[in-house]
Amino acid sequence: MLSPEYPLHTDRLLLRPMTTDDIDAMLLYKSRPEVVRFVPYGPLSRADITDRIAGRWGRTELTEPGQSLTLALEERGTGRLVGDAVLFWHSAEHRSGEVGYILSPEATGLGYATEAAAALLRLGFEDLGLHRIVARLDERNTASARVVERLGMRLEARLVQNEWFKGEWSTELVYAMLEDEWRESAQG
Repeated sequence: MLSPEYPLHTDRLLLRPMTTDDIDAMLLYKSRPEVVRFVPYGPLSRADITDRIAGRWGRTELTEPGQSLTLALEERGTGRLVGDAVLFWHSAEHRSGEVGYILSPEATGLGYATEAAAALLRLGFEDLGLHRIVARLDERNTASARVVERLGMRLEARLVQNEWFKGEWSTELVYAMLEDEWRESAQG
């Protein structure tokens, strides 16, 4: 089980549960096709975002495998919502999970995705006790590949045209990190 104390602090961000106050800011980026190109949903409407915040995006803890924790990424200095990040708990037996993130175009290229994903890796390894965390991404999403590589995740698989995704074949990259590798990188 994972029940963090919020907000989580990084150098420049606060990671916190989403609220209905985030709907307008989220709509600005989650409604744009180019922003959601590589995530498993299309552009979202205000109603879609409202429903998801009332449902799984509003979760504040993980109580069992199969759940996910999606957190808003807020700039500490301005209070501006710059994106969101997610930690999936896949299996208790195998102690496995996954991380993901999506940022507003105005916040890309500033290192926020790396900062947020590092905080989620810490949550997964140190607080949830996961053994292995993966990041799955479309091969064309080179910016996301750079993020996970900066975190020290290693490329484990390139699954060529493994999924029919948004009307075309997609090649998926699977990056991973083990708990021991996380601990080594955290000490260094």
